Amino acid sequence: MPPPPPSSSKALAAILPLIASGQAYEAHQKARTFASRYSKSGAYDVAIDVLAQSATELFKAGQLGSGTDLGCFLLEVYELKGAEVNDESRARLTQLISLAGSEGQWRKTLMDRSMSWSAKHSPYRTGDPTLHAFLGDLFFKESDYPAAEIHFLAAGTRDAAKALANVLFAWSRNGADPGTYASKGVIPYLLAGNILAARIFLASFLTLLVAARPDILARQNAIPLPASGESAADEVYLTTDLTLNFLQLAIRTCQRAKNAQPQGKQAQEMWVRLCGSYQSRRGLVAQGVYREALSEIGTLFFDLPAPRAAAGNPLQDMMASFLGGPPGGGSQAPPKRTLPIPAQAITLD
Repeated sequence: MPPPPPSSSKALAAILPLIASGQAYEAHQKARTFASRYSKSGAYDVAIDVLAQSATELFKAGQLGSGTDLGCFLLEVYELKGAEVNDESRARLTQLISLAGSEGQWRKTLMDRSMSWSAKHSPYRTGDPTLHAFLGDLFFKESDYPAAEIHFLAAGTRDAAKALANVLFAWSRNGADPGTYASKGVIPYLLAGNILAARIFLASFLTLLVAARPDILARQNAIPLPASGESAADEVYLTTDLTLNFLQLAIRTCQRAKNAQPQGKQAQEMWVRLCGSYQSRRGLVAQGVYREALSEIGTLFFDLPAPRAAAGNPLQDMMASFLGGPPGGGSQAPPKRTLPIPAQAITLD
């Protein structure tokens, strides 16, 4: 008779009691030994189970370094197996990340390794949206708004856009101009070609803002916009904040250009007039970084020529830095960016 298939039961029976009795080092070494043996024989699922359960118990016992080491080993076995991102593979990682705590570098190490793996083994270059959303929620609960912002921008889903509105609204309560924080959501989403996320984000942000500060509205009723071509009639809310007004119009102008086939000179003129009108009033829209981002949006949606000294894609630079790569992907000039075709675009739930 052929030998029975390998099981994690024997290994765990030798490892888990050691953790319970305070012998964390011995348990850690046994877990690595068993997992190495199983993975070398091609029993990847058994190795994964041993590592996941052992790391979980080590984290619960307060052994953060040992738990993180086994979590990283788990990701190495994922790589050997060629494991794709799915509910099961992701759930193991989110559980370990949750247990790692926010002290020290242990959790960050596990997060960074998990995101790098998900970027390689999912259709999303910046990493799995569900994993990003999980990390965004984690940081938001800890009031780490900059870290939460990065993950919700990278996720790009409906729910992530709504969550980002909560993050940036809470951040804006520190007293800064709300338009500054609204632009931190709208501009990166537009740079990613994600108009729907930009719209959902800004609508959610405005709802929160108006509820807290009704005086932000310059008039109570929305202003209807005329229908244009394939675009249905729309409306915007006039506020006392120039940036908020500009962002609403910018989203709708980009959406009309994207819906129009083909994009024409009229759409280009609309974008140039819109940007010029608000930049002439000084304020945030006239600042250098903002101008660069709007120039790239003009290239992306309206086929306007890129400036000679074009900066890299700010969202791409941010995510490249987050994932450990060089901003802009290296020293070579970036190729002309185009809107993603539907099959490449992030699927919005």
